[in-house]
Amino acid sequence: MERISADEAEDIFATAAELAEAAREATLLHFRSGGLTADNKEVERFDPVTVADRLSETRMREILARRRPADGVLGEEFGPVAGTSGLTWVLDPIDGTRGYLSGTPTWGVLISVRDAAGPVYGVIDQPYIRERFEGGLGRALVTGPSGVAPLRCRAARPLGEAILFSTFPEVGTPEEGAAFRRVAGRAKLVRYGTDCYAYALVAAGMIDLVIEAGLQAYDVQAPIAVIEAAGGIMTDWQGRPCHDGGRVLAAANAEIHAEALALLNG
Repeated sequence: MERISADEAEDIFATAAELAEAAREATLLHFRSGGLTADNKEVERFDPVTVADRLSETRMREILARRRPADGVLGEEFGPVAGTSGLTWVLDPIDGTRGYLSGTPTWGVLISVRDAAGPVYGVIDQPYIRERFEGGLGRALVTGPSGVAPLRCRAARPLGEAILFSTFPEVGTPEEGAAFRRVAGRAKLVRYGTDCYAYALVAAGMIDLVIEAGLQAYDVQAPIAVIEAAGGIMTDWQGRPCHDGGRVLAAANAEIHAEALALLNG
């Protein structure tokens, strides 16, 4: 695809902001409302979807159909829509539905735009705490209650001084869990359960690593764009692109990425 012009980049920013605002309204309408129920999308584990997930994605798709009808759409809850522009919007209407159901505040909404090569711009929006992290097309910033600030990943430090996050302590399969523990055993601090907010914290320079497995494209596209814009790296466990999800390693810098990668691979 040809380089995105300054005018189109501005339209992408404005569209993403409208999507994020619509998703905030839709998700906060039901958050901590009492009596919220969920359907389970899987058999072997609890993978919930709520009316808020569906409402959030529906409203974002309506905006895209109006503002950018030539673009494709890939979302978690509904089928893909093919486009003709070479750009696709990738949407996760609630990343962290388990946390959303539990009333914790760190679930978020993921919005990104990708071309044939991968994500070019992403938003990690935290509706309840009102922080919005943006990265790509010349932007790397966070907007929130404290104002606007640039995003910049942490400088290199040994793994023994690093902070590592993952959503689930078991990470994935027993083999994947063992690989994760090789890294976790060397880190200074390991924390769990923050879903997409962990990736935002990498971009904000607060933590060093996120390691996860079993992810989907809509889980990773926005974090990739935001973290790379802030100077970090996000790959699979072999150091290859992870645009379609799977096993993911997000790192604040090349040095700690290499150290974690070596341990993941034994």
